[in-house]
Parts: sequence; structure tokens; C-alpha cells
Amino acid sequence: MPAARPQVPAADQVLRILTFLAHRAGPVAASTIVQRLDLPRSTVYHLLRTLEGNGFVVHIADSRRWSLGTAAFELAGGYARQVPLARLGRPLVAGLTDRLGESGHLAVMSGRDVVYIVEERAPRRPALVTDVGVRLPAHLTASGRAMLAVLPRTQVRALYPDAASFAGLTGLGPQRPGELRELLRLTRAEGYAREDGDVTEGMRSVGVAVLDAAGWPVAGMAVTWPSESSHDVSDVIGPLRATARELERRLGYVSSSNDSRAP
Repeated sequence: MPAARPQVPAADQVLRILTFLAHRAGPVAASTIVQRLDLPRSTVYHLLRTLEGNGFVVHIADSRRWSLGTAAFELAGGYARQVPLARLGRPLVAGLTDRLGESGHLAVMSGRDVVYIVEERAPRRPALVTDVGVRLPAHLTASGRAMLAVLPRTQVRALYPDAASFAGLTGLGPQRPGELRELLRLTRAEGYAREDGDVTEGMRSVGVAVLDAAGWPVAGMAVTWPSESSHDVSDVIGPLRATARELERRLGYVSSSNDSRAP
């Protein structure tokens, strides 16, 4: 029996374009979309412009290519905030907190912010600002930086086009696109993100990205502790990475030999 034809062809075409872009390693030309999806050229350009106007795709003018926009990422974050990710992540973060004796949390991206969906407070540790549902500027947090470092660079440029895009909390952290690019370069080189006093004076954090089955940074996992604590990054990063990788496994992500993140 032949498959039923879509009742709303334009909606079907939009979804096909977004799905195609979501599975590309980088931006693609409109002509590639036309060829691969076998759609009329005029239709593809019209839909791309409509999607661009609503933030679902970004046009890279200098290379004449297209990639997913921030609104598409919002949808991914919206799904991630639903029960599955929090349900899978909560016991893992709790176990990490018990092991280290430091507070752990799980956050998802929402525009230029992170939203905390799991928070496990360690006993006898100071209260934090990262309660469930709290939003903080992504570029200042370890979990946000970890996710931004994995995003395509075109996405980061779309999120932070100029100095006005950078909110501040303590006066620390990147304040211009060039400063953020350098910070994310160092994050990729180290294989994890860190912040020290950027969110709360006297507190430091390290974070790593959590990838979903499609290899997308669906969340960031981080540990926070007082700066004067005897713990340092070397004590925390191993257990943190192992916990994040276990959550990835449960989400269906399968690492490959070309995974550039540190083990």
C-alpha cells in the first residue's frame, strides 16, 4: 500500500529542509537542498527566506550557505526540558554529587541563556543561584560554554553578533565576540569548560557538553565548588566526564573515532 501523501505539502517541505540541515556537518548551499530533496528551486528559496525571517535558519552571506538558526535550537532545548532528560539525568547528577561532595547540575540552552533542569546541592556547601528553572547567560556558565564550544561556529556567531549580546553578572567573562571565540577555542582544546567567579564571586565550575543521539549538544553538565576548596579541576573532571558520557549512552549517542572531545 503506498504511503499517504502529506495533507499540507508546504509543511512537509519545511520539515524536510529542517531535518536535512540538522543532519549536515556544516552549512550547505541552497542548490544542495534542491538536489538532495528533489524540490523546486523557487520553493526552496521561498521557504528558506521564510524560515530565516522566523529564526529557524541562518544565511551565511559570504559563502552563500544555510544552517539551522537559534529558533531551531530553541525547539531542541524545549524538548530537552521535558521529562526524559531530567528523569535520566537526575540520578546520575545525584551520584556525581555524592561521589565528589560538591554540587552538580544539568542545564539546557534557551537562546543565549542556559536553563537549569537538574540541581543537586552538596551537604554543607553554600547555596547556589542554579536552582531548577533559573536562567543564566550561557557565555558566563561552565555548562553553557561547554555547549557553545560544540555548536557550529555559525550558530555561535548568530547568537552573539556584537558586544550588545553579552550580559554580565560579576564583571568577568567575555564581553565581545572575539573574546568569546578565543574562550571557546581554549574550551575545545582542553575538552571541558571552566569558569571562576564569572557567575558568583568565590565559586568556580567546570562543565562538559552532553550529546544526544544525533550528536547535538542537548545539555551541559557541571560541578560547582568554593574557590578556596581543596578540590581542583583535576579532581572533578574525570568523574564529571564519565557521568556525562553515561547520560549520552542513555540518550542513544554513540561516540566515534573522530570524536574530538577528550575521553
